[in-house]
Amino acid sequence: MISDAPSDEQSYQKEFVFGVNFNTQGGLLGGASIRSTRVLDDRLLRFWSLEGVMLKNAKEERINSLIGGTYINRKTNYAFVLRPSVGLQRILFRKAADAGVQVNGLLSVGPSFGLLMPYYISYDRTATRTNVINLSTDEIVNEQYDPYKHTITGAILDHGPLFSGIGQTQVVPGFHLRGGLSFEYGRYRDAVTGLEVGFLVEGFTKRLLILSPSTLSDTDALNRKFFPSVYLTLYFGHRS
Repeated sequence: MISDAPSDEQSYQKEFVFGVNFNTQGGLLGGASIRSTRVLDDRLLRFWSLEGVMLKNAKEERINSLIGGTYINRKTNYAFVLRPSVGLQRILFRKAADAGVQVNGLLSVGPSFGLLMPYYISYDRTATRTNVINLSTDEIVNEQYDPYKHTITGAILDHGPLFSGIGQTQVVPGFHLRGGLSFEYGRYRDAVTGLEVGFLVEGFTKRLLILSPSTLSDTDALNRKFFPSVYLTLYFGHRS
């Protein structure tokens, strides 16, 4: 006779995990997340989460400068996103108490806060007049990249420090919806290890200006408001 009672594995009431995110709209490492979950019944759980990721424009092109530095052509802002969300998790296939794989379905929604932080470059103002670079005597400045202002590509020496323009960060509100499956591994009842795969749809109230267009009419074609993505999150944490 098969019992409908919860397994020993379901004796916990709360779960807290940390995650590392990879997605099709980010770079090699998309971002990081935290999630807190509370058990509602034998199969259903409720959670809140917070995720921070970097978005990249698919048309970004890295350029090597004359002195060996690198910068991204026409990039004027870094784009980061903070995603607080609430959702439900349903256990689809339960693992044994001390081994096996558990499969969960997850659905969550929430606001998105796009953060546009200026992308700085090191620019040789003297070289724009002399066409010769002398690092010891030239006037070299770190400032936000503007292709209309920094017209001499040979005078761009390198990308600037990452957080140079943090004080000028702009916030662009938006919204996201996420659905996924998680596969949980591990042999310990109080430990959580697994991976989550899924699809995320995200939109903002205006286009995220990551690349500066070469012409004003090119703005809409170069930057987007909507960012659908496929993601993979590796997570670990504990239960109580």
